[in-house]
Formats: sequence, structure tokens, C-alpha cells
Amino acid sequence: MCAAGRRWGRRQRALLWGVLLAAWEAAWGQLRYSVPEEMPKGSFVGDVAKDLGLQLRALSDRSVHIVERGRTQYFTLHGKSGHLVTAERIDREQLCRLVEKCVLRCELIVEGQMQVYGIEVEIKDINDNVPTFREAEIELRMSEATAPASRFSLPRAHDPDTGRNSLQSYELSGDEHFSLAVQAGPGGDQRPELVLAKALDREEAAFHELVLRASDGGDPARTGTARIRVTVLDANDNAPVFSQAEYTVRVPEDVPVGSVLVTVTATDADEGLYGQVKYSMKKETDTALDIFHLDSETGAIKLLRILDFEEGDSYELEVQAHDSGALFDTTKVVITVTDVNDNAPELTVSSKLNEISEDAPPGSS
Repeated sequence: MCAAGRRWGRRQRALLWGVLLAAWEAAWGQLRYSVPEEMPKGSFVGDVAKDLGLQLRALSDRSVHIVERGRTQYFTLHGKSGHLVTAERIDREQLCRLVEKCVLRCELIVEGQMQVYGIEVEIKDINDNVPTFREAEIELRMSEATAPASRFSLPRAHDPDTGRNSLQSYELSGDEHFSLAVQAGPGGDQRPELVLAKALDREEAAFHELVLRASDGGDPARTGTARIRVTVLDANDNAPVFSQAEYTVRVPEDVPVGSVLVTVTATDADEGLYGQVKYSMKKETDTALDIFHLDSETGAIKLLRILDFEEGDSYELEVQAHDSGALFDTTKVVITVTDVNDNAPELTVSSKLNEISEDAPPGSS
């Protein structure tokens, strides 16, 4: 074939494609159908032959074809009935994850008549997805000193369905210390927040277990859950407390040096550093400090030197228990020394010599 013939052939093909394209553009959208997603393969979509007035003979002669742009063919033409049917099970969320309205397009080409018809098939959403949280277990740490009405952001649930089948509401169950608030985001999305409704007390409850539910608007509604565990962190809200307001002990004066005379005990309901108790003695008299020693860790009071009942028969000490913060408690320790027979009797005689006459009468001084 000569060059002129080849050029003429190319012009004919270009003209043919131009006519087909014009016909496709003119006919685009002439047929519109809708089907729910997840329909089984071979499900009815529309009666193409009836809607376009096509003869079933043309369909049986295979001169009519369905053409789709993508790699996957979702529709086919049933030659005997002229019905458009599904060629695959269609998942709307897989095809149109970020699109509100999911529309698939194909062309019906009638070869003998050089006609092209556009077909639009809208894939309707069904409630086939449950709202889900990225994490099924949510851990929160909260100080017991946290002020009521404080808010904490919670993870949002995701539901790929659309419309009423998508996420519609949140609900919180647990205890009276917490409530739920839902804020509207810029795009209209719902953002759940945990609200502290009642002051926390770690000594009352160190943990709180909550359940966050996300529900869609389907009929019946589908629900996804996430568990929330709130760990309450300690605050220094408890002072040490002595087991006794006053300790009284009686010891003999000959008790050995180094003996533990009494041990004071205080406890703190806090944990960690705030719960560690140390003891100290108020320096009211140097004499007591010389005689007694208080162990700051154990609260044991030991004897530093020998007691002497004749020197002192009773001592009063003031002991403090304090935590690592500024909280403390005070108790009184009374040590009574009992006498021991450690001293021999002493006879003291004093005399004065006077002269008495031999003839002095009886009773004279």
C-alpha cells in the first residue's frame, strides 16, 4: 500500500473513533441503575435491552458488548434476557473508600449500528461494617489530684459505611467518677472526650474500668467497643498517722545501755515516696537527747546511758512522723523509771557536847 493509502486509512480510523467518542459522550448517562453492594455474582442490575429498545437477536449474535475502563469487570450482559448483571461481588468500601457516592461506569457498544451507550450504576451502601477502634484496650494515667471537670481526648471509632449506616453515637459505661462528652469536629465528625465527674481517691480505688461503645445508625444498629483502664496516680493527700496518740513505758533504772525501750509506729496511706515515713524527736531538752536515741527509719527508741532513778524518774519525749512531703503527725512518749535497790542505807549522826552537873535533876537539858 502506498503512503497516500496508509494516510487515508489512518484518517478513516481516526474519524471512526471520533464518531464513536461523540456517540459515547452524547449517550453518556442515558442509563442509570443502582444496586446494593455485596450482591452475589449474576444479580440483576437493569433490563438494558428493554430500556434501549434492542432486539434480543442482536444480543444473541454477540454484536453487543459491555466495556469497562478498569482491570476488573463488574458487569456483564446476559445474552438471552438482555439484562445487565453483576460479574463480581462488589464491595463499596473497597471501591469508594473516600467517596460518598459510589458510581461505576461502563459502555454498551452495538457494533453493527456503531452506537455507544453509557451506563451508570450506583453502588448503594449496606450496613456491613461494625464501628471499630484502632486499639481495643486504652490505658490512661490520671493523678488523684486532677480537678473535676477535666477532659481527656479518647480515640475515635471508624466505620467505612456511609449515611445512617456510618458511625452515629458514643456511649460510656463504668462508674460515677467519669462521664462522656462528644465534640463536633470541623468536618462534622464526632470526637469523644472523657470527663472527670467526681474527684479521684487512689486510696479508695487505684484503677477504674470503663467501656466506650460506638454505634452506627443501621437497623439493627451495629456496635463496637473499647475498654478504658484508668490508673490513678498517687498524690500526697494523706499524712502519717501514729498507731497511738501516747506511748507509755516503765523501765527499771538498771536496764542495759543499748536496750530498745519502746518503738513508735506510724503509717501513711499514700504510696511511693509519699508513703515513706521517717521519725524525728523534737529537741526540747538536751538531757533527753543525751539519754535516748530515736532511729529515724524504724521508730525504735534506745537507751544511750545508764538511768538513775534518783536523778530522774520520768521523761516525756515528743516524736514526729513525716513523709517526703510536708505532712506529719506527732505523738508523746512517756518513759517512767522504776527504782531498784541499788543504794545501801546511810546513818547520819550529829552530836554536840555539853557540860552537865552531876547534881542536875532528871529532865534537865
